[in-house]
Amino acid sequence: MNYRDWLQQVIYKIINPLVRGMIKIGITPNFITTTGLVLNIVAAGVFIYAGLFTDAEEDLSLVGWMGGLILFAGLFDMMDGRVARLGNMSSTFGALYDSVLDRYSELFTLFGIFYYLILQGYLIGSIITFLALIGSLMVSYVRARAEGLGLECKVGIMQRPERVVLTALGALFCGIFSDCTLFDPMLILIIPLAVIAVLANLTAFVRLAHCYKLLNK
Repeated sequence: MNYRDWLQQVIYKIINPLVRGMIKIGITPNFITTTGLVLNIVAAGVFIYAGLFTDAEEDLSLVGWMGGLILFAGLFDMMDGRVARLGNMSSTFGALYDSVLDRYSELFTLFGIFYYLILQGYLIGSIITFLALIGSLMVSYVRARAEGLGLECKVGIMQRPERVVLTALGALFCGIFSDCTLFDPMLILIIPLAVIAVLANLTAFVRLAHCYKLLNK
């Protein structure tokens, strides 16, 4: 069992009581998926608001809160699939709906951060965020295209859970350490995005190489 599977099982044990409660009161997987999207849209909107209308100290505080919100929304990404499985509500459309809204969630979040950094004058940081957005999209696209060709393509280290956690923690700790004077606290937000930008795009190419090997066996 790799670290992702082990961590997933630990999280499942934590959220299973909540999941069973949701099933009992009739909450559907698609409702959970939609809620996750709404939370990410709210986070993106607050990032933009912070860049447009708040002062430096207040906007970093909002960045921190939105990091927490992104992390919270990420739990919904796990709970929808868990509710579907434990509640016998799995469906082909549900799987498609989940995948599509996951992409929207991530793109909205990264766009919000991208725009926030532009408004704050962090051109390099905004470019890094845009590259992270491209990488995130391509990781998912290569897998979807490969699976459309009948290939399994789950290789790579920067998949959606890792991207969500890095983005959320970067924003969260940026807010927590907003008073830091040793360095610009905005780096706490930008550096994790740089890691995503590099490793997500690398993962996309690793997946492409993996598919090439499978198709040329």
